[in-house]
Amino acid sequence: MGQGRHPRRVQAYDGELGAAVARAQDGDEAAFAVAYRLVQPGLLGYLRGLVGDDAEDVASDAWLEIARDLGRFKGDGAGFRGWTATIARHRALDHLRRQRTRPRPTALEQDVLDLPGPSSTHEQALESLSTERALQLVGELPRDQAEAVLLRVVVGLDGPSAARVLGKRPGAVRTAAHRGLKRLARRLGVEGAADEGVTDEASRTLGESK
Repeated sequence: MGQGRHPRRVQAYDGELGAAVARAQDGDEAAFAVAYRLVQPGLLGYLRGLVGDDAEDVASDAWLEIARDLGRFKGDGAGFRGWTATIARHRALDHLRRQRTRPRPTALEQDVLDLPGPSSTHEQALESLSTERALQLVGELPRDQAEAVLLRVVVGLDGPSAARVLGKRPGAVRTAAHRGLKRLARRLGVEGAADEGVTDEASRTLGESK
């Protein structure tokens, strides 16, 4: 996942992404390539959190659908990222049903594990995560927390956009992401994290219901 970007950098490209999508809808193939380049790293990271090593295959299926239905999309760059994440999630769930497997733990990398905002205990924890450690820790989060973290910090969606992808209320998604990051902080032993009132719930993999 070396192509992953910090969420704030992802969001900084939304203007360019929106313009590229508009041109692509008018038939500009080069513009579609630009949109792909801007969206694919985060989308692939999200899918790795759902289907593991099959992420690239599922992403290919998702992009076929995105290209096919591009003319139906209405919105800006941020909206396009949310729309593509929704399509990718549906394809991932279809894949898992076919394979009769549960989503596998993510292989998040350090450079995408940092929510926008001022320096905090969460950021300190996430900055110390290696890919291997992230694989272990995020995989132990409850499903709602793990997927919220993936959408917020890997795809770079805001609360309302992530909520639309998951079919939940924005407040519920923000809370799930917040709790997931606190659990990560506690497990990494970051000073102060243990005092933030996180309840130790039974560990569940990403694929299990809360």
